[in-house]
Amino acid sequence: MNEPIIAKLKLDPRKLPAQVFERYAQRAGILRDRRRRETEAWENFGKPGRDPNTLASLVTVLAQNDNWMPHLKLAQLRNHWDQVVGPQIAQHSQVASFQDGILTIRTASPSWTTTLTYMVPQLTGTIRERLDGLEIREIKVTGPQAHPFGGSRYRHYR
Repeated sequence: MNEPIIAKLKLDPRKLPAQVFERYAQRAGILRDRRRRETEAWENFGKPGRDPNTLASLVTVLAQNDNWMPHLKLAQLRNHWDQVVGPQIAQHSQVASFQDGILTIRTASPSWTTTLTYMVPQLTGTIRERLDGLEIREIKVTGPQAHPFGGSRYRHYR
């Protein structure tokens, strides 16, 4: 008959349960600590030490350092175009592009192009006031896109 494993490994039968269950006891302690930390986190949510403002300030620093600000400001201008020019004009115009300090606005018809052309000084002031950081040197107002050949028929006769 085979010798019992306790005798082969020379284990003390009085200490064996403690040795076997020691790992389980440690794991239970880790789980108990984890649950306690989770409970504390929920209880402290929104308190001054856990304010998410630090994340917002980090994103702002990243945006400024990586030159994202002009793109973010342009997106803000596009999203709030109706607040800059008014709801009626915003229905007939849109921010088309921004390149090298030139803001291009596209309108739905030549009459809206004329209206917005007269408003360029006012628009420049409003945009500079509300969107600090968007360096606008010039505002161009264009009408609807015409055909590349000016509407004439370009035929080749042989």
